[in-house]
Amino acid sequence: MASVKNLKKDINYVLSDIIEECYVWQILQDDTKKADKAEKIIDEAITTFDVLIEKVNIKNIDNKKAHFKAISADLEKKAGALLSKIEKL
Repeated sequence: MASVKNLKKDINYVLSDIIEECYVWQILQDDTKKADKAEKIIDEAITTFDVLIEKVNIKNIDNKKAHFKAISADLEKKAGALLSKIEKL
């Protein structure tokens, strides 16, 4: 991983793309009850963003490389889960 700055950008870009996909899905729905299903995914993406950024900003870490690698892996796992939820909509 190149830097903490790039990790923060990756977190932001990935989760904002997921949120954008939810908004697009909502716009394409005729039934408002169906469109509300995406709100839960949006809330989960925002919570995931907050948690990951909080982990990145922890200062007292013994092994920084392993810590940031774990955060990156967590981002991939959670983004994949959110995308699979969008596909099921």
